[in-house]
Amino acid sequence: MKCPYCGYTESRVIDSRPAEEGATIRRRRECLACSRRFTTYEIIERLPLVVIKRDGSRQTFDNVKLINGMVRACEKRPVSLTSLEQIADEIEQELQSNLEREISTTEIGEMVMDRLKDIDEVAYVRFASVYRSFKDINTFMEELSKLLKQKDK
Repeated sequence: MKCPYCGYTESRVIDSRPAEEGATIRRRRECLACSRRFTTYEIIERLPLVVIKRDGSRQTFDNVKLINGMVRACEKRPVSLTSLEQIADEIEQELQSNLEREISTTEIGEMVMDRLKDIDEVAYVRFASVYRSFKDINTFMEELSKLLKQKDK
């Protein structure tokens, strides 16, 4: 680490502690040349996730868009915003841990539906109706039948 005072490239770490709820590490350093102290922060470098949309276009993954989609599906339902934020964070973390940097909206949608199904069945059906673009009442009924069969198990 280069000293901000004299430019020397060698320093020693005096103190390390987590910062920002463990998202970064704060290090107190001392320059080996001029003995002045300075602070550095170490953060995790995250590679951007790219979402491949149905039309083939690509966008950077946006956690807020994911939450907004779930909020619309959960409108007037007893589902807290905190639980939706938690779902979005879980999905983002799962995607970040994969080696793939590109993910399709289909895969993301399936991940959302798997989680919404456990929280609120009405929200799940609402999300599925938009996500799977139900063409008519029959496709809607097929999805409801699947849900009822899984519930009976």
